[in-house]
Amino acid sequence: MNGPMFRYLRTRCLQSLIVICLIIVGSFFLLRLVPGDMVDIMAGQQGDMDATLMATLRARYGLDQPVLIQLYHYVGGIVQGDLGYSYRNSTSVLSLILQRLPATGLLVICSVFVAVFVGTLAGVVSARHAHRPLDIIVSMVVLLFYATPIFLSGLALMLIFSVKLKWLPLAGLTTPGVELGVWGTALDITRHMILPVVSLSLFYIAIYTRLARASMLQVLDQDYIRTAHAKGLSTTHVILGHALRNALLPVVTMVGLQVAELFGGAVLTETIFGLPGIGRLAYDAVFQRDYPLILGILIVCAFVTIFVNLAIDVVYTLLDPRVKIAR
Repeated sequence: MNGPMFRYLRTRCLQSLIVICLIIVGSFFLLRLVPGDMVDIMAGQQGDMDATLMATLRARYGLDQPVLIQLYHYVGGIVQGDLGYSYRNSTSVLSLILQRLPATGLLVICSVFVAVFVGTLAGVVSARHAHRPLDIIVSMVVLLFYATPIFLSGLALMLIFSVKLKWLPLAGLTTPGVELGVWGTALDITRHMILPVVSLSLFYIAIYTRLARASMLQVLDQDYIRTAHAKGLSTTHVILGHALRNALLPVVTMVGLQVAELFGGAVLTETIFGLPGIGRLAYDAVFQRDYPLILGILIVCAFVTIFVNLAIDVVYTLLDPRVKIAR
């Protein structure tokens, strides 16, 4: 690793660390602004909890201490890898998140890959045949994808491919009660993930198609593209070897934003298709007012988002040599 890249990564890591600290402190105080605490919720649900028992529970969970002391203990726990204890689920927050993270991670990664690949390909084809019938057809299809809500596309896909045609499973991540080998389990998970991935990626396919088309049209009008054609290079070589690299810059920028949105917005897809993911866990935690779990999910999602955006910044500098890392 060269010097400028090392200094750039060091600066970005320090900035990310500051952002994470601000997120931890801000989220902690934000949740403390909500009236009542976990013991009040437990007392309200049981209905017969006396003041002595409530005081005992507050002392056990450290809720009777000043807020700054609670923040100090919470930050100290995070440094040691402890995100707190979920009173609702009677287990640690970190173990709950680790149980749900693979499903959401698989859904987000596959959705991003499908959206980027299909959207970029459609955008390049549309720009290559700009203002022709194929361009008009692609524009109409992506407009349909863009205008269709995710929950509606998910229900439509479920009705067509699961209920009517019975080609794909209706819901869940695996088939319950069936013993499968390694490859059988992988195939079973793949079949269960097809509809959620397609449903979640349709909207972003439309965005990537429009971005790639607009960027490709701008790049194809540059002098170096005309020079490449004048050298006798084939159209495929010019597009893939010269134009596409620069046309990908806005697409790569959008990937970082999409990952953050998907981690927060996957709850709808996970609810429709019954996937045991982070979004569904956060949805349940909000309704159960499980504050330690909500705070833990916020921090983990912030970690993932910051890491992905850091990786996107590095990829961006590699795609465009004109972007200087540091001087």
